[in-house]
Amino acid sequence: MILNVYEQKKPFYLYTGRGPSSEAMHMGHLIPFIFTKWLQDTFDVPLVIQLTDDEKFLWKDLTLEQTNHLAFENAKDIIACGFDVEKTFIFSDLDFLTNSPAFYRTICRIQKLVTYNQVKGIFGFTDSDSIGKISFPAIQAAPSFSCMFPEIFNGRSDIPCLIPCAIDQDPYFRMTRDVAPRMGCLKPALIHSTFFPALQGAQTKMSASDPNSSIFVTDTDEEIKDKINKYAFSGGGATVEEHKTKGGNCEVDVSYQYLTFFMEDDQRLEEIRMAYTSGELMTGSLKKELIDILQKMVGEHRQRREAVTDEVVRQFMKPRKLKYDYPAL
Repeated sequence: MILNVYEQKKPFYLYTGRGPSSEAMHMGHLIPFIFTKWLQDTFDVPLVIQLTDDEKFLWKDLTLEQTNHLAFENAKDIIACGFDVEKTFIFSDLDFLTNSPAFYRTICRIQKLVTYNQVKGIFGFTDSDSIGKISFPAIQAAPSFSCMFPEIFNGRSDIPCLIPCAIDQDPYFRMTRDVAPRMGCLKPALIHSTFFPALQGAQTKMSASDPNSSIFVTDTDEEIKDKINKYAFSGGGATVEEHKTKGGNCEVDVSYQYLTFFMEDDQRLEEIRMAYTSGELMTGSLKKELIDILQKMVGEHRQRREAVTDEVVRQFMKPRKLKYDYPAL
């Protein structure tokens, strides 16, 4: 759908987000933003990024002040991905909701169309959950509709929205697509990023509270090397002889799985897959390939983040007209 509107030169915008629960973001958090950056550059469209500090206050043992601070700090990592300040609006729910009547009106319209039984079925809420949790999905749904951003879209409610997000966010937007026609709005389109495993393997979960579960954007070169060598689950043989005889399993090897996300040379990636599967390439050499890529990527990200001042963040967070080439607007 979205490629079709692009080919017809019809306007659309991008929407993605981040739930700020820690100061340090890991590589799994960055995947949707790296892809979103590519979409913004490719299609030359405006982007809105929601920081759900209210959500983290409701779900985590954190104060409003703490989650709001984390949102501001996470914004620096997001900006460090290279987004264009003239085409990107980043907002904290706690800050923006108090200053945007359109935001609250859109939330109310959504809330009226979704029943308690529906949110229980979609999100698994129970009678013991706070009413804040039950009402939150409407807040995440609201930026899917251009009517929420009169400063950006001149009050238009018919601008399509494309949402790049992790697969775990899908329930929110299935609910959103259900209510959109009844609101007289367009259904948002979604592009999901595939599952990004923790270092310990596909059956484990990355956690901001476990520094060894993933590579964080604050990790040093030495920390990246140690984590990959010590914790990245291997699909290789138990011994050198077994590996050379049976080969490695790329389907479960975390280092190879990470390379599928971060290695840009597809031909080299295929060479690695064939060599590892045949047993020609050893696990240590495969990990070295990943270490080199991540050290470079994280190092460059750290440098860009250091250049993101508080003033730069405030520029991104200022409600304003964004730059885009929509002749009809």
